[in-house]
Amino acid sequence: MQDEFIIINDYCKHSNIEPDFILMLNEDGLIDIETINETSCFPATQLNEIERYAHLYYDLSINIAGIDAIRHLLKRVEDMQTRIREMENELKFYR
Repeated sequence: MQDEFIIINDYCKHSNIEPDFILMLNEDGLIDIETINETSCFPATQLNEIERYAHLYYDLSINIAGIDAIRHLLKRVEDMQTRIREMENELKFYR
């Protein structure tokens, strides 16, 4: 199955965000950018993340370092929730 890609300039025009914002996300390792036929694109699977980051950056005025910290903390919370569910399931086995 071939991945779908979104052209950065098209997305930015449609979403009213700056292409530099997408490039900053890439530089800090928050998203991946690929060049296809000399056009910068990002995988469509990252669209939800980019929209979340744009909300944090533009609407809440959180800088890229802050976005990275928030992403890291949310990932830790998700991991802990998964572990709690696993432990609850194990406890149910012993009841």
